[in-house]
Amino acid sequence: MLEASGLMVFYENMLALNNVRIRCDQNQIVGIFGANSAGKSTLMYALSGIVLDIQKKEEMAGGERITVAGSVRYQDREVMHLSPSRRARLGIVLCPERRRIFKESTVLENLKIGGYLASAAQAKETLAYVFEVFPALYKLRNRIGGFLSGGEQQMLAIGRALMAQPKILLLDEPLLGLSPLMQAMLMRTTREIRDRRNISIIVTEQYARPVFPIVDYAFILENGSAVLEGTRDELMDNPDVRAAYFGV
Repeated sequence: MLEASGLMVFYENMLALNNVRIRCDQNQIVGIFGANSAGKSTLMYALSGIVLDIQKKEEMAGGERITVAGSVRYQDREVMHLSPSRRARLGIVLCPERRRIFKESTVLENLKIGGYLASAAQAKETLAYVFEVFPALYKLRNRIGGFLSGGEQQMLAIGRALMAQPKILLLDEPLLGLSPLMQAMLMRTTREIRDRRNISIIVTEQYARPVFPIVDYAFILENGSAVLEGTRDELMDNPDVRAAYFGV
């Protein structure tokens, strides 16, 4: 469904992604695990197209030179040249790291902003679904986003991404700074979203333990390179993976 190959991103003289190849098939949950600065967010920016916007802004400002190379294919179509908005219209939707909600807008306004690509019927149905899987958001629908807790903001960020009608949802470090209880709830909900909405999901995380139970396949990034890959069971059988990501 979505496949990147030979993906390379240079920030000036720093190689952020080095010949990365990943794949996410229909209705899969794929995990991307790695330490800080391993290249996880850069990979998500490359898949969603946001790296092209960053590249353009840096060129216009005379700032950091960014070079992007490789291929991103979605449903057997090359999309590497497409802007983030065009990729979103095809169904590739990013839920970014650190939530990035509109903090001066209400929960309901944030969700409606996310639905700009949806028809009226789609927006109404998806909004009802978001309130079903995140009932706390319904109770908080008129609260300003900046007054939400970290967990509530993450629910809102995922809900806003769902409003954009994704076919493949990119979740960039959704568990950052959250309690173990909130992490477990969000991962259960992520699997439920895949099962009920038939949405393929790629999720990045530094800490694999809360995410690993829901993934079908996973890749390990180190210094911008995909150094290991396999099914959940294959990676759990790898002693290096267990030691690095599970402490066993």
